[in-house]
Amino acid sequence: MTIDADLMFETALRERADAVEGMLRRILGERILPGEIARPEHLMAAMRHGALNGGKRLRPFLVLESAALFDADGEAAMRVATALECVHCYSLIHDDLPAMDDDDVRRGQPTVHKAFDEATAILAGDGLLTYAFDIVADEATPLPPERRAALVLALARAAGPGGMVGGQALDLDAERNKPDEAGIIRLQAMKTGALIRFACEAGAVIAGAPAGERERLAEFGSAVGLAFQLADDLLDLTADAGTMGKATNKDAAAGKATLVALHGADWARAQLAGLVTQAHALLEPFGERAAMLKAAASFVAARNS
Repeated sequence: MTIDADLMFETALRERADAVEGMLRRILGERILPGEIARPEHLMAAMRHGALNGGKRLRPFLVLESAALFDADGEAAMRVATALECVHCYSLIHDDLPAMDDDDVRRGQPTVHKAFDEATAILAGDGLLTYAFDIVADEATPLPPERRAALVLALARAAGPGGMVGGQALDLDAERNKPDEAGIIRLQAMKTGALIRFACEAGAVIAGAPAGERERLAEFGSAVGLAFQLADDLLDLTADAGTMGKATNKDAAAGKATLVALHGADWARAQLAGLVTQAHALLEPFGERAAMLKAAASFVAARNS
């Protein structure tokens, strides 16, 4: 990207992140919704700690930009984007727990189980995950019921045992039983790629776009998801903890199998370039409307934190 294009993308990413942060603050407030009995303040504080601690909000950005390709309803896209971020934040809270990756710092702040306690962290993650489906299914998301149902199903499949959670399970098992290259790719497509694939596909679902365009965006999301994990593994090997806002060199210390460990950093950089090319090619039919999504793919591959 040129300097001007870089600046435009960074500005757009920051503006989208601010908007999602505002939505998270509103929905994680004290207001009790119809059908709820009470919102325990200690639990809500922990949920806010896990969700309102900064971050690039890349996944919501992908939802919003994929929806913009089709001029989809902006309020619906924002609610789906926020729901996805709730799922992502839940996964980080649980991933940081002592039984999982055992991290004390996330985005430069104490992780939820350090700021509160382990039991509260588990419940905060549970609360964010469950609330995500509330947000999408609620009639406040201005979409026909069948589209809301399709989004709930797609998000559940992306987040569940055949997606992110299954990928986390495979990742834990990989510390004991080293997978081959195909196993690593499958693990990463589930653990990291599934939510990113959903983020890109969701815009087409929100808009009621044809199946072919939905599949094209899903394929774009798969390429971006693989690039994200490849860049993440590269950063774990080469970046410092201060830049990343979390511990680094943990994969090597845990003996985890990654594509970077298997093939080396130079190979990984070449693969990232190829994935960006593939992602951009998938968006060619959308022309200039896809400029921000193309910039997002380039950003994912070149990021330094």
